[in-house]
Amino acid sequence: LVDTASSAGGSPAPAPALDMPEPGADPVPESEEAREKRLVVLHPATAMPSDRGSKRLLTPIGYDLARVSDDPSYRPAGKILLHSCCAPCSGAMFEDFLSHGLDVTVFFYNPNIHPKKEYEIRKEENKRFCVKRGVPFVDCDYDSDAWFARMKGLEFEPERGIRCTACFDMRMEVTALYAHEHGFETFTTTNAASRWKDLAQVNESGQKAAARYPGLSFWAGNWQTAAMTTRKYEISAEERFYKQEYCGCLYSLRDSNIWRQTQGIPPCKIGGDEAGLGSRYFEDPVADAAEESQEVVDGFFEDAARQFDSARLQQMYQDRKRTANLGAEANNW
Repeated sequence: LVDTASSAGGSPAPAPALDMPEPGADPVPESEEAREKRLVVLHPATAMPSDRGSKRLLTPIGYDLARVSDDPSYRPAGKILLHSCCAPCSGAMFEDFLSHGLDVTVFFYNPNIHPKKEYEIRKEENKRFCVKRGVPFVDCDYDSDAWFARMKGLEFEPERGIRCTACFDMRMEVTALYAHEHGFETFTTTNAASRWKDLAQVNESGQKAAARYPGLSFWAGNWQTAAMTTRKYEISAEERFYKQEYCGCLYSLRDSNIWRQTQGIPPCKIGGDEAGLGSRYFEDPVADAAEESQEVVDGFFEDAARQFDSARLQQMYQDRKRTANLGAEANNW
């Protein structure tokens, strides 16, 4: 309690009465606004690594997939920081952590997501999901300028190439520093739950970031098992999550739309109630999973390797620039 001594220097005034419920009375329900205020923490760019937008030597550390923990009974001790890319990818991991009584905080740092309209949709949905479940949510600054600086020179690299490595590295570095400074012993990421991501590539970035700080570990679980993937789509349908149509960055939006054009599919749509392809929201776990089956994912990357390699992308788009202040669709390649 605040010291409430009078300005005249007399004895401390009586402490103000606290608004406490009568013994045995039902607790006063917490309002949604109060709950969000208690659980959501803002994390400014000024508190992030000052060199996060700088180039790095993209030297692999030789990550061995055998180091991924397939033991379903394994759970790390202490507080866990979960970097989340979006609500759909976080659902099954989130549920698993809570069901085992783990002390988890969600960390939303994704300056790659473009345009900002799409970023806000994904962030707000992830935040609502956390608040609903009573889990702390760290809301980071958008920080897109630093992301574009880090990606400079990598604009025409293919998906799953070195640009993606640089992107994972940046996000894991910021996550690792926050974990180190706030008493977390372990961190991991929902990026590892998506079939669209290379598991070894994601885990390598996590391991490199963790190695910067003594006592910090990156949890390299296998989040792409059949059971976890099935549950991911079930939760997404139960929550009716927003169904995003591309990974997130400007370049993945470009490449997704190139591929769609070759398949006769309408381009991705940013927000709104209608998607460019399929339903806007997750509704049917079986149908939703089929849209992102391993066969579909593999087919996309096979087509990408044949039809839009780095040289072709550079020839097609070398003169293309981002257009400011014209809305989300203006930058939809």
